[in-house]
Amino acid sequence: MIDASGLADTWQTLFGSWPEQLPRSGWLVTTWGETISFVDFRLGAGVLLVERDRPDALGSRKVLVPYGHIAGLKLASTATLSAFDGWRFR
Repeated sequence: MIDASGLADTWQTLFGSWPEQLPRSGWLVTTWGETISFVDFRLGAGVLLVERDRPDALGSRKVLVPYGHIAGLKLASTATLSAFDGWRFR
């Protein structure tokens, strides 16, 4: 299992400063071994609420993921790398 708990503040900051020119969609990789597709999200205190475009096998469209359980983020954006400058990439 991946230990991502020390990155919780980093993930919260990243989602809180999502660049306006990027769609609010992608795939979350979790420490639970899941990859969760999302089409929108909302920030909470210690937790991220993501919305799926279609329900999972149990019928759920919304998933609450504690920031400390986010192991990675995948994006399908075709934006240039400069679109990510707001995230302080150099």
